[in-house]
Amino acid sequence: MEITITLTDTQVKSAEVEMADIQDWLENAITVRADIAQKNIIEKLVAHCNENEIALAVGVDAQILQAYDLGVAIAAADRELPSEV
Repeated sequence: MEITITLTDTQVKSAEVEMADIQDWLENAITVRADIAQKNIIEKLVAHCNENEIALAVGVDAQILQAYDLGVAIAAADRELPSEV
């Protein structure tokens, strides 16, 4: 998936003070956050499957899909988020 963001010149200049490569920093940030979410989803899936005697799918990709299929994982856009984050 390719995601494009738009920054103002001022935002770019400001970010350059903190990071040598903005693109690299952004890619790293989303990769690390996705890895954390993946770990959390799999932990919840394993607990759910154990509690309900459901066979756990094999492999990370299959487990993430299984978590969605079982309602263990729900995309943020598809659920009501708390008003204060």
